[in-house]
Amino acid sequence: MATKKVQIWKRDKWNMINAEVRGREIEVIEISDQWGEESRTFYSRAELKHWVEQRFAPERFNGTEEERAHIVEQFEGL
Repeated sequence: MATKKVQIWKRDKWNMINAEVRGREIEVIEISDQWGEESRTFYSRAELKHWVEQRFAPERFNGTEEERAHIVEQFEGL
């Protein structure tokens, strides 16, 4: 099965979010200069959508609204 790699967001070489889509399985890798690398695997798009809504909620997001909207839009396109 082919793997589709998508760069969701990138500020610099130490702060980024990437996704790997393998069929129905989606792995999200967050890399931060403060927290290191965190990886999560989702087994459905509904599960991913719920996580994105929580993780990138407007009141919790540390960045501009345009940046947040772009990240959410990138996840919707997976």
